[in-house]
Amino acid sequence: MQFATRLQPLARNVFADMDRAKTQGRNLGKEIIDLSLGSSDLPVAQPTIEVIKTSLQDPHTHGYLLHAGTKDFRVAVADWYTSKFGITIDPETEVLQLIGSQEGTAHLPLAILNPGDVALLQDPGYPSHAGGVYLAGGTIQLMPLLAENNFLPVLTNIPAATLAKSKMMVLSYPHNPTTAIAPLEFFQQAVQFCRQHDLVLVHDFPYVDLVFGDGDSRQIAPSILQADPQKELSIEFFTLSKSYNMGGFRVGYAIGNSSLIEALRQIKAVVDFNQYRGILNGAIAALSGSQESVQQTVATFKRRRDVFVQALNEIGWHVPSPQATMYIWAKLPQPWQNRSIEFCTKLVTQTGVAVSPGAGFGKAGEGYVRFALVKEPETLRQAAQKIEQFLKTTNH
Repeated sequence: MQFATRLQPLARNVFADMDRAKTQGRNLGKEIIDLSLGSSDLPVAQPTIEVIKTSLQDPHTHGYLLHAGTKDFRVAVADWYTSKFGITIDPETEVLQLIGSQEGTAHLPLAILNPGDVALLQDPGYPSHAGGVYLAGGTIQLMPLLAENNFLPVLTNIPAATLAKSKMMVLSYPHNPTTAIAPLEFFQQAVQFCRQHDLVLVHDFPYVDLVFGDGDSRQIAPSILQADPQKELSIEFFTLSKSYNMGGFRVGYAIGNSSLIEALRQIKAVVDFNQYRGILNGAIAALSGSQESVQQTVATFKRRRDVFVQALNEIGWHVPSPQATMYIWAKLPQPWQNRSIEFCTKLVTQTGVAVSPGAGFGKAGEGYVRFALVKEPETLRQAAQKIEQFLKTTNH
């Protein structure tokens, strides 16, 4: 049996390898402390759950949901965005409901790229960004994100010959996995760069609310549309997975240039219908109701960050304190530099602590690991203690 060649770049998945390592650790009797996945352990706000429960009893919510039926959700999204960023959004032409934002970021290249066209992606970056380009038959030009550049790409380093074949640039800040925040000035430079080179600018924005604001409680992460308020060339992706702890409900949305929204809608039309109406009713309640639960979520991850950074520092692994996201991006200590997959595999099989190898996010991620702050503080302290013992007993 022969399969399409487009599957070849997808054959290797370091996170699937980590799942096998976690299984091996369990088989060896280890209790797994899984800090490898950014899946929130926090509950969905009760008012949101109640709306979904009520919807389940309404048979009118049980059928297919076409685009017109998502209008109330799109209006709630537009109102939420305008309230947060002060930019008017047309819910009819500038918003699209998605079954999780990853669906949108993976499908959008099908609407933009012809085979051989180039997409500019961050390295390290979120794996589905590359997967969507591969499925569209596109070619990837990586933009390295280095600590000395505050994990921002240096746009002037992109070769002119590559730019001549490029059709889109994908950014994502606050950034997974590095936790970096991009200032509005960088987004303005990126918009100008994309305008100059006729590129679509894609911004994946799942951590819009997870900014800790140390020293400034008013700090928020900027939207790409603040740098492109006329929505000339940009599209931005959002999810309720992080701010509202609704990862399993798979509800997201895109906001931006109306032509890009319409093109993505065309792709969706042949792939799926829309999210279950009852879940969208709950999402409307989440977006339009009290945001106290979001504030509590941010405060929880901030506390966990402080506990885990201190615990790692106490065992001699000095890591920076991130200003956003739900992760710690940690440079591996010697002698594990440039061996992130081996480090993570041995760590989970010997101690039960599972973390993500930086190499899984791209070549420039090698030498780092990512910790997801998805456990209570006491469990995070236990993880640090196990890591300390592992570092003491392994020297190769």
